[in-house]
Amino acid sequence: MSQLKRAATLPVAFFKRRAEAVAADLIGTVLVSSVGGEITAGRVVETEAYLGYDDPASHGYLHRRNAKNEALFGPPATWYVYLSYGMHWCANLVCLERGLASAVLLRALEPVDGLEVMRCRRGGVSDRELCSGPGKLCQALGMTRELDGHKMAGSSVMVQRRGSAEEVRIAASPRIGITKAADWPLRFHLAGSPWTSRKENGRELLLSARPTEYDFERI
Repeated sequence: MSQLKRAATLPVAFFKRRAEAVAADLIGTVLVSSVGGEITAGRVVETEAYLGYDDPASHGYLHRRNAKNEALFGPPATWYVYLSYGMHWCANLVCLERGLASAVLLRALEPVDGLEVMRCRRGGVSDRELCSGPGKLCQALGMTRELDGHKMAGSSVMVQRRGSAEEVRIAASPRIGITKAADWPLRFHLAGSPWTSRKENGRELLLSARPTEYDFERI
């Protein structure tokens, strides 16, 4: 049985902002999946922002549009799910406005509910490895291409708000696994968390210990 406390789903307005702001404010929120009738959930501890037209690492760079990335050009709060290296699903949420191809990649979660289901889906790996990467978290929560193009609210995977007064220590560093714009500090993570995809190396920039840029009281 789920032990999650009921919380509001993030509204579209949350995503109608710059991807880097959304990526930072997603830290500490909770991703909840009901895929296959099983509840699994994890606290978001790591994200990456991709800026669209001007970002050489983005799938929407120079508005290169095709059937596979069509959802990336959709309205804010839409899921964009793609296959990485022909093996792993990666889940993103579209930001700003329709047509700008700006999005946030979910990189890592702290598992908080449905761990037995996650362990089964992930093939018996350690709990530390259940959601410590974009492909891993998608497998653990049952997220696939079927989500692609769906609005987050009302889908089988939703993002719940965190407490308005809850403080998080957010650190920024360069994105992982890319060769273009590799030095842009658009990866955000919960400082000190053991659940991220990579351990801290001491070169991260601590951004904040404030509650959030977004006013969660409006939700």
